[in-house]
Amino acid sequence: MPWNYGDLLEAVSNTVPPEWPAFIHGERTVAWGEAKLRMNNLARALIERGAKPGDKVAFYLRNSIEYTEALGACFLARLTHVNVNYRYKPDEVRYILDNSDAQTLIYAPEFRDAVRQIHNQLPKVKTTIEVGPEYERIATAGDGSPLGIERSRDDQLFIYTGGTTGMPKGVIYAHGDLMQLWFVRLHRTTGFMPESIPMFCAAVKMAPFQPRTIPACPQMHGTGLITSMTTFLSGGCVITVEGATFDAHATWQAAAQHRATGMAIVGDPFAKPLLHALDEAPGRYDLSSMVGITSSGAMWSAEVKEGLIRHMPQAIMTDSFASTEAMGMGISMSTKDGGTKTADFVLGENAIVIDENDLPVEPGSGKAGLVAFGGALPLGYYKDEEKTARTFRTIDGKRYSIPGDYAVVEADGRLTLLGRGSNCINTAGEKVFPEEVEEALKTHPSVEDALVLGVPDAKWGQAVTGVVVLAGGSRFDEGDLRAHVRSQLAGYKTPKRILVAGVNLRAPNGKADYKSAAEFARTALGIT
Repeated sequence: MPWNYGDLLEAVSNTVPPEWPAFIHGERTVAWGEAKLRMNNLARALIERGAKPGDKVAFYLRNSIEYTEALGACFLARLTHVNVNYRYKPDEVRYILDNSDAQTLIYAPEFRDAVRQIHNQLPKVKTTIEVGPEYERIATAGDGSPLGIERSRDDQLFIYTGGTTGMPKGVIYAHGDLMQLWFVRLHRTTGFMPESIPMFCAAVKMAPFQPRTIPACPQMHGTGLITSMTTFLSGGCVITVEGATFDAHATWQAAAQHRATGMAIVGDPFAKPLLHALDEAPGRYDLSSMVGITSSGAMWSAEVKEGLIRHMPQAIMTDSFASTEAMGMGISMSTKDGGTKTADFVLGENAIVIDENDLPVEPGSGKAGLVAFGGALPLGYYKDEEKTARTFRTIDGKRYSIPGDYAVVEADGRLTLLGRGSNCINTAGEKVFPEEVEEALKTHPSVEDALVLGVPDAKWGQAVTGVVVLAGGSRFDEGDLRAHVRSQLAGYKTPKRILVAGVNLRAPNGKADYKSAAEFARTALGIT
């Protein structure tokens, strides 16, 4: 598909009524007429400051108007978005900026100290822009005219993911491929498949309502990012909620106040608080405009979907089985008329389940296999050929992405997801690399050895849990160990609980015995 996000944005911004809202954050609204001018001004300023087509722009921001607005500017200027997890410590941020070869950094004032700590260690970063007066001067300086440049379907967008092993890696998407995935989803849900930008804009003009979506999850994660992109590139409005932590009541208040039509979440860690808020105050929020909620990235239980539908009987709950490397492996939809069991999905049209010999698993056989997705795919991981070769493989002449998710194909073709085959921990949508936390624990003088794993948790999905062997004569102080990890790593990587091992953490060959450690942790914590 020879399309480019910048070309589409230019066309859509000339299609929608200029008074329609494009971005809302708290009490601030930026209408489309103003947003168009601001994004062009930002795009032109980035180029004038030395950014060239393909250069990387790092986003060190919470959910905000500036996140989506600057993303649009990158599309217009042919620059490559790089997401930075705002929960990272300075050294973790430095790694992302260095690994991505970021040329520009856009950051929020609250992260000023972190940026100062690492600024002299970032020779590749030529431009830094702090949101606030500096950013506003750039966004409002100029006539907002179009850049008048030729763009390519091969222009790129990066999404950094924690992955399942090693440090975070940048997944590389070409605009044309990512847009193809979007339009496949659009065709599946609406029956409409645009063949040209004018055809797409005609559909935007004829739409019965303006889509207004709340990314309740972080925009610096794939689910929040893609949701924000598809909303504003459809002439819609992206509504972000103020605050440094997720507030379910504030989210519903924003939805009611601004007549939101959709919301993006990451499974039960978001859905459960949202449901509790509605149960606490039934009828407080007018959610009659809500068409649906979409989740990806964490388990979303059937009971919670049903509870949300009780409060919004008109809404569709869409559970997407996807990863950053494979968007479209499966889908599950629930309505007031019924839904599916937890972790049940309809296999995507370009997805298959394969055994250890790369042969399709027989439906109904009960045999677990790896899910492989063969639709429009990323180009690979940035500067990591080895991991690219492991994840993206050619089977019978077709290229597939195999992120490592195991599933069983039922006799009727449904997919029962079993989970990621690695030891990756998914806590409230955040992926935690256990070995990284283990190494942090082992730098404490009282710890001889440690394993880190995820245990089932009603709030977090999985709770990061450490199991340690104490050095001889050391006293166990759980609070001190947690504080030690928190001083080195992002807060969400800090174990919720740390236990003294009651089992051997290593097999006779010296390899980590995660199974025994997990069984011990569950028993010790009273988890069945």
